[in-house]
Amino acid sequence: MALSKKPVTGMKDILPAEMQVRDYVIGLIQETYKSFGFSHIETPCMENISNLCSKQGGENEKLIFKVLKRGEKLHIPEAQTEADVVDCGMRYDLTVPLSRYYSNNSAQLPAPFKALQMGNVWRADRPQRGRFRQFMQCDIDILGDASCLAEIELMSATTTLLGRLGFSGFKVCFNDRRVLKAMAAYSGFAEKDYDQVFIILDKMDKIGMGGVAAELSENGFSENAVETYMGLFAELEQAPDSLAYLEEKLAGVVAGDVIAGMRTIIESVRATASCEFSLIFDPTLVRGMSYYTGSIFEIKMEELGGSVAGGGRYDEMIGKFTGMDTPACGFSIGFERIITILTEKGFQVPQSGARKAYLIEKGMPAETMVKVLAEAKKEREAGIQVLVSNMNKNKKFQKEQLQKEGYGEFREFYKDFQ
Repeated sequence: MALSKKPVTGMKDILPAEMQVRDYVIGLIQETYKSFGFSHIETPCMENISNLCSKQGGENEKLIFKVLKRGEKLHIPEAQTEADVVDCGMRYDLTVPLSRYYSNNSAQLPAPFKALQMGNVWRADRPQRGRFRQFMQCDIDILGDASCLAEIELMSATTTLLGRLGFSGFKVCFNDRRVLKAMAAYSGFAEKDYDQVFIILDKMDKIGMGGVAAELSENGFSENAVETYMGLFAELEQAPDSLAYLEEKLAGVVAGDVIAGMRTIIESVRATASCEFSLIFDPTLVRGMSYYTGSIFEIKMEELGGSVAGGGRYDEMIGKFTGMDTPACGFSIGFERIITILTEKGFQVPQSGARKAYLIEKGMPAETMVKVLAEAKKEREAGIQVLVSNMNKNKKFQKEQLQKEGYGEFREFYKDFQ
């Protein structure tokens, strides 16, 4: 039986044309984020299963690729529970690994620490456009800074990067989990029900205010609480200054510095924007991760019809490892979605230097071949990218293919080359 030549479902082979775009974007990410003072780090692709299943990853914990114990530790016939055969799993994001990394290495790192991390993650998800089971994530995080400067730097760096990639007119949506909780408390919902309320609220853009109200009622919440809650959102839509409205309406329910901090973030990012985008306060933004404790944000693009980046503050996660909470805030770019948009647009990687192709007649004598290779060496030392390849019978087609890869100059070498 022949071996399967197709990749595993939800994973893909990457051809040279796309790889050129990916390499270019990765290089631009590193260059841009490093200009903001972020340091590039790396964490292992696998983590202890107890870390991955610590109730920090929300729905993603249902999508873990779990890894069997190895060698003598694996006793499948005697196993009674999953823990008897599984001890680690493939990481489903980069935030949990970063928290463990910082907990283990903080004594050797500056404070605050600005981390840049890029790498593949794995989720046993249903594949769809721009979403795979193995995909690249790109995160920037600031650990050890409780001030709103962390959010400002994260938003500024990410929007700067998107601008350098040629994007504009996108929307940055901004909210705070503390405001979400305050609105729910003001409306009369019990704290134990917040997560369920927010899951329903998160559907607002799909089912509208009426749909959210109906679903809240269907789940047994009191009509008074639902009516008050929906009233807040209706009044927010009409308020000339939504943050001022909430500051007055939720006085005594949410700390005053929360709203002040949100205003500072919005004004600072807008004032220093390096490309055209809108930054809005979105009171319906929830984000699914249960580890968020404060600010949350997403970037939405019409080209994809959804989010291409998101993040927030998670001040309590590192404390799960160390026993002591550490301020932490991060922003993750949907790398695969960005690549999808760029490739669909026919994005061409800017060529930074000359690229030449040497086409050699087949059957060339060794002493002549050495002369050609010496020519190629000389040009490479001068900073020119040189491809040396045998000349195909159909030179026209060969050159057309090489031109698609960015080769703009060709030299042909025959057996009589001196």
